[in-house]
Amino acid sequence: MIPNMFAQAVARWLDRRNIHFSWMILTITFLTMLSASAALGLPGAFLQPLSKEFGWTTDQIGSALAVRFVLFGLMAPFSAILMERFGLRKVICCALTLVTAGVLLVTFVTDFWQLVLLWGIFLGVGTGMIALVLGAVVANRWFDQRRGLVLGMLTASSATGQLIFLPIAAWLIEHHGWRLAVIPVVVSCSFVTILAFCLMRNRPQDLGLRAYGANPDIPDAPIPARGMSWRAPLSVLWGASSNPTFWILFGTFFVCGLSTSGLIQTHFISLCGDYGLAATPAASVLAMIGAFDFIGTIGSGWLSDRFDNRKLLFWYYGLRGVSLLWLPQSDFTFYGLSFFAVFYGLDWIATVPPTVKLIANSFGKENAPVIFGWVFAGHQLGGAIAAYGAGLSRSVLLSYSPALYAAGGACLIAACAIMLVRRPIILPVRVARS
Repeated sequence: MIPNMFAQAVARWLDRRNIHFSWMILTITFLTMLSASAALGLPGAFLQPLSKEFGWTTDQIGSALAVRFVLFGLMAPFSAILMERFGLRKVICCALTLVTAGVLLVTFVTDFWQLVLLWGIFLGVGTGMIALVLGAVVANRWFDQRRGLVLGMLTASSATGQLIFLPIAAWLIEHHGWRLAVIPVVVSCSFVTILAFCLMRNRPQDLGLRAYGANPDIPDAPIPARGMSWRAPLSVLWGASSNPTFWILFGTFFVCGLSTSGLIQTHFISLCGDYGLAATPAASVLAMIGAFDFIGTIGSGWLSDRFDNRKLLFWYYGLRGVSLLWLPQSDFTFYGLSFFAVFYGLDWIATVPPTVKLIANSFGKENAPVIFGWVFAGHQLGGAIAAYGAGLSRSVLLSYSPALYAAGGACLIAACAIMLVRRPIILPVRVARS
């Protein structure tokens, strides 16, 4: 009751200043996804410290992080069901609490199975409960206009999380040890949990509002009855699987994860260490990538409202592939890494807004969050393979170059494959409800 009254009061205060409450929801969602992505990307700064202290090999640690990506991806299709059944506020608070516990308790690990439990299972399930599906749900529920821009901003939050937290974590590891480096992420997750508890709401109708930009002459669509069955994601998958567009988007997003979170986000600091670059400047390069990705992803949201999303994805995957193929030739100099950071960063996760829009246009707005959850599962499966495969390449071949070349080639294939998507024709997809 108290959170409802508080949210109503804030909504009225904003309305007097001609600010729609949707922008408050956007802010909370941005901070939620920022904190979750910071926790998800944090282990990339810990590969060398953990290996040094416990004697674990790179592929061992990579296998624990691969569990995180797999669970993150498999949870995504069901996160929409959690949000429908229990509401956005409860899901966000539970997810961030689980993430906070996983990040904080890792400072007490003594055995490898504990690392798998905390950074594999806790982080995987916690971040998977919200994932990028949260952004798709909020954009579709709270915004009728500027939805592409909103998706771009929310997607860019993962870049911002890296931008803010990774250099700080690297500096703390270097000067105070890896255990203290988890504190900023723990504080951020705790703060956002409180903020979400007080202000997050499921739909504009909960506060007597309409979605931002909604046509006042068109009545609101009826709110779907809650209680969506746990079979619903499988039912949606079954319906979507007959459409080749689904498999093309699944496959290209698999490559997206293979070439971003599983490879660069997880192994870049360790990769730079092989070339004599310390953790702090390596994390600063990642921050530079995050800065350009923030610009590129928001710009991608704006572009996705105006241009053919297939052509946008063609250029995104193509440029990413070229940048990954070039990285081993950069000699890891300041100028070489800066060049890579610009071209790779601009389209790191700029793929999300046009992918979400292609899904919504092809399968309908109602089914978009669940179908995107399955496509995102492909992203995380690719990330898991890259997290383990790149670590294995480093342990067996003593080099990350084969993993970089493989990911770059896969991006070029994805760039060509995305053009096989036909112009959207909305197809009915049955959703099972209890």
